[in-house]
Amino acid sequence: MAGERSERAPAQTLDQRLRALRQANEIRSRRAALKKELASGRVRIADVLAQPPAYATTAKVQDLLLAVPKVGPARAARFLSRCRIAPSKTVGGMTERQRGELIELVRR
Repeated sequence: MAGERSERAPAQTLDQRLRALRQANEIRSRRAALKKELASGRVRIADVLAQPPAYATTAKVQDLLLAVPKVGPARAARFLSRCRIAPSKTVGGMTERQRGELIELVRR
C-alpha cells in the first residue's frame, strides 16, 4: 500500500553483526566478573546500585542480588517486593525511589 512503512530494521552488514556480538560478549563477561566480585565480597551491592558501571545497567536487579552472599531467591524476592521493583527490572531502569529504598534495605 502507498505510504506504508516497513516495520523491519535495516539489514546489518556482517561487520556490524560481528561488532555487536563482540560487544555483547564483552558485556556478559564483565557482568559475570561483577557477580564473582559480589559473591566474594570485594564489591558491595549498595555501591553497584548507587553508581552502576555502564555494563551493569542492563543487568537484572534480581540477578545481582542473587550473587550476594546470604541472599537467596526468597530474600531477593522480598527485597524487590518491599521496594516495588519487578523481578525483570534492570539496574538502569530503576527509579531513584526504587534505587534509594533498595540500597537502604541491603545496607541493613
